[in-house]
Amino acid sequence: MASSACTRAIFPSSFTASSSSNSESKSKLSHVSFINTTSSIPICRKLSHACSSKRTLVVNNVFKTVNPTKTSGGSSKSEDVASLGQKPTILVSEKLGEAGLKVLRGFGHVECAYELSQEELCSKISCCDALIVRSGTKVTREVFEAGKGRLKVVGRAGVGIDNVDLQAATEFGCLVVNAPTANTIAAAEHGIALLAAMARNIAQADASTKAGKWQRSKYVGVSMVGKTLAVMGFGKVGSEVARRAKGLGMHVIAHDPYAPADRARAIGVDLVSFDQAIATADFISLHMPLTPTTNKVFNDDTFSKMKKGVRIVNVARGGVIDEDALVRALDSGIVAQAALDVFTEEPPSKGSKLVQHENVTVTPHLGASTKEAQEGVAIEIAEAVLGALKGELSATAVNAPMVAPEVLSELAPYVVLAEKLGRLAVQLVSGGSGIKSVKVVYRSARGPDDLDTRLLRAMVTKGLIEPISNTIVNLVNADYIAKQKGLRISEERVVVDSSPELPVDSIQVQISSVDSKFASAVSEGGHISIDGKVKFGEPHLTCVGSFDVDVSLEGNLILCRQVDQPGMIGRVGNILGEQNVNVSFMSVGRTSRRKKAIMAIGVDEEPNKEALDNIGAVPAIEEFVFLKL
Repeated sequence: MASSACTRAIFPSSFTASSSSNSESKSKLSHVSFINTTSSIPICRKLSHACSSKRTLVVNNVFKTVNPTKTSGGSSKSEDVASLGQKPTILVSEKLGEAGLKVLRGFGHVECAYELSQEELCSKISCCDALIVRSGTKVTREVFEAGKGRLKVVGRAGVGIDNVDLQAATEFGCLVVNAPTANTIAAAEHGIALLAAMARNIAQADASTKAGKWQRSKYVGVSMVGKTLAVMGFGKVGSEVARRAKGLGMHVIAHDPYAPADRARAIGVDLVSFDQAIATADFISLHMPLTPTTNKVFNDDTFSKMKKGVRIVNVARGGVIDEDALVRALDSGIVAQAALDVFTEEPPSKGSKLVQHENVTVTPHLGASTKEAQEGVAIEIAEAVLGALKGELSATAVNAPMVAPEVLSELAPYVVLAEKLGRLAVQLVSGGSGIKSVKVVYRSARGPDDLDTRLLRAMVTKGLIEPISNTIVNLVNADYIAKQKGLRISEERVVVDSSPELPVDSIQVQISSVDSKFASAVSEGGHISIDGKVKFGEPHLTCVGSFDVDVSLEGNLILCRQVDQPGMIGRVGNILGEQNVNVSFMSVGRTSRRKKAIMAIGVDEEPNKEALDNIGAVPAIEEFVFLKL
């Protein structure tokens, strides 16, 4: 895949809410079906009890990179090695706990190669399916280019992912996952340890005493009880620091534009503005990610707004502080002391004025360095990486929509439906000027905030693009690839009177301004239109153009428009049977009796040319099309 600049975030929300119900006139329906309609288990119960195996079904569709439309002789270099029965190769470029390595070795070939140069990393990565790093390895655009599409997942053993080029990862369809929970307590404990060590001059007093001095008066500290601590970034680590600081008798305030107010209140923390936090704090503890917005956010200007004599702890990312500005603030007395575990450049230069400053306590990025945290992070990142290699969507994915496990379970069959509808719709296009505009309509009884369709949108996109392109599309790069190909995908939601226990009643895919190789698929509005539903946990095609049908989306599909007359089902069935093609489902939808009808036939095998020619030769059949699912 050629690289180019990505100019938008993936999967933006673009719903058009509608309160109208589906009032389109539907044709009468008659069908031959092998669906068990007497099942006593309602679909809502099946969805609500979906298990991890069901989630695997979804995500195998989400991340699978094998293009099913390719012939057996045209396998892609980036095919899913697991689907081919091969073990994936996992490169670990920085030390990882043995517990995590054991998990990885149980699934694939693991190579541990530490302290690689960029050239060495790029040389190795072309033979790897996964890469696991900590903070020291820079996973640049060049690394993803060298991966040549084979690299499927990068795992960051820790929280911060500023050493990974997320934009390049997205363009190349590579999932990036991290391990944000296992080291939370360790990082919070280290933050509190630095806070106390700084307040009581522990490091300086230790060095002085070991040098043979006894300087009690020089290292008089300050008390923490009753002082105001500003926690900048109220995520997992920040909130745990707040809990512990409250236990030390400190008054805790916090700034985080995304923090839930109820979570802060539950801990006894007041959420305030950035300026209010830095202006009133006696101690400031940094727990924010490094982003373009937070890069050097603590600079000469922000230091000037702080209370004179403030003390600062940073166990987050070094780049959030302008280190030269911090030295100036220390020299002027605005900042009385600083305790730092992270730096802009790691390790910092030997002559660093900041590291050598007498009022600065430093540690070599030890936030997650406890035995328990190291083991936990190793296991967490190993499981996330293996999940991605198996096709599962990790809850710790950082360049794909964050989809909760319970949402994945519920949407499982709808994800399959969405991709198959996209795959069918694009095969109905006869060519011409090409596809430019697609609308996806979701009919649901749920409220606006109760249905997250980013996953469904991505799968419709995957279905639309892969059958007519060599491009591999997955959840990570779907929106980027669509934009690259000039494909505009809009979404609309229509409120219908159906069970709110079901996330979606039906999905409709419309392709505008194109000609169709099957004219009956064109609706009255002039666009190709197909609808589908999930029935008994399985995807079904329910409408083609203005014709109602009911056929399971398994195997492949034949659509025939015919004169509605007796014997048509048997006649077509005999033609397929003579060629040893097994019919799995058959459904007939008609406008009115003895007029026009559409017959939808599900077949397990692809009919040969003779069978298709014989179907087309039946006098009552006016048009037909064979579609691969």
